[in-house]
Amino acid sequence: MSMTSTVGPYLPYLRRYARSLTGSQASGDAYVRALLEAMLEGNVTLRQDIPPRIALYRLFHEFWSASSPRALDADGAGDLSAVEQRLQALQPSKREALLLTAVEGFFVHEAAIILDLRTDEVEDAIGATLRAIDRDLTSRILIVEDEMIIALDLENLVTELGHTVVGIATTRQEAVRLAKEHEPDLVLCDIQLADGSSGVDAATDILHSTSIPVIFITAFPECLLTGERLEPTYLIAKPFLRDTVKATIGQALFFHKPTIPHAANADGKEREAHASA
Repeated sequence: MSMTSTVGPYLPYLRRYARSLTGSQASGDAYVRALLEAMLEGNVTLRQDIPPRIALYRLFHEFWSASSPRALDADGAGDLSAVEQRLQALQPSKREALLLTAVEGFFVHEAAIILDLRTDEVEDAIGATLRAIDRDLTSRILIVEDEMIIALDLENLVTELGHTVVGIATTRQEAVRLAKEHEPDLVLCDIQLADGSSGVDAATDILHSTSIPVIFITAFPECLLTGERLEPTYLIAKPFLRDTVKATIGQALFFHKPTIPHAANADGKEREAHASA
């Protein structure tokens, strides 16, 4: 069986994982591309004693761990960024264990094989990451979704997770307006909106004036994971699960954690609003 037929069906999802792990499409896709090149050249090979999908993710981890943080820097940056320094300081398996299970859908014992850990170590890592998200990574979220039942479900979910929903938009124009009004820390965005407009276009408009993470929600994630064009870094598949949303938001905020001045400004605005009421 050819390498294409063996790993081809899993590549879109490996790109999603790599993007989330590195915090950008460019870096994530660069790692996946370099891994495929190494496989084609025969420098690395899949294990034959485990299922191909698990073997591919395990090989990716071995390749990623062995690579210099700057070796595949798509932007050609020199010194390590603040995010990369935080990544090096973190115990890698903590974030990876949660992403593998909550976002990629692996069972705990499969994640243990991928990470070369015991199952209890994976469970401990997942618990530690969830506690860190609850403790440190709360934010103000704008929801862009035209199906109100889904929007309200998302609102309830992220509110239960400790976040604040600053607004719900159903069109591109409304999304841009609410983003300017409320300055959210993160956007949860559907692809198709009520008036036929595109959530991707809405996110592009929002990002013209600010730099915040956008998590796209779609029933067809593989269509945005080709690696052939500008595509989202963070994707959640419909129907979404609570742990998937929590893990993806946590990962996005890990790379784009709201600053203290921003939080202070938000508190100040709220105090002003209460004072004028």
